[in-house]
Amino acid sequence: MVQQLLRTCAVALLGALISTAALAAKPEVFSRNGAAINGYDPVAYFTEEKPVKGSRDHSLNWKDAVWLFSSADNKALFEADPDAYAPQYGGYCAYAVSRNYTAKTEPDAWTVYDGKLFLNYNKLVRGLWEIDIPGNVAKGDMNWPGVLE
Repeated sequence: MVQQLLRTCAVALLGALISTAALAAKPEVFSRNGAAINGYDPVAYFTEEKPVKGSRDHSLNWKDAVWLFSSADNKALFEADPDAYAPQYGGYCAYAVSRNYTAKTEPDAWTVYDGKLFLNYNKLVRGLWEIDIPGNVAKGDMNWPGVLE
């Protein structure tokens, strides 16, 4: 009972803190400091099973965003099949999208589920996401990409 109340309060508080009111459509890909997904290599989440900072030496443009990779090999893998490696929901917080809003993400709050990369606002939100990943994916899929408007 107490845990459920704390979760409910946490969700409400996090929603209030990280939701963003849209005055204009948001870009399809979350970018910070000029790079998609905080400048981290999306392929590394699959090949190294951890976040790895990308380099401007190995970059490419895809979906109006600059993507950085830690190696030429990872860049080539992404170029060959970007949909296999790009995070779902454009790299916005998957939990937020499942709740019909967008939020930034942090590189260490990630999950690979059913062969797809999902990013979250932080590790606390990732914990909420993990309570019902299949249900959250279903909700996120229904909200995406409409949540960008």
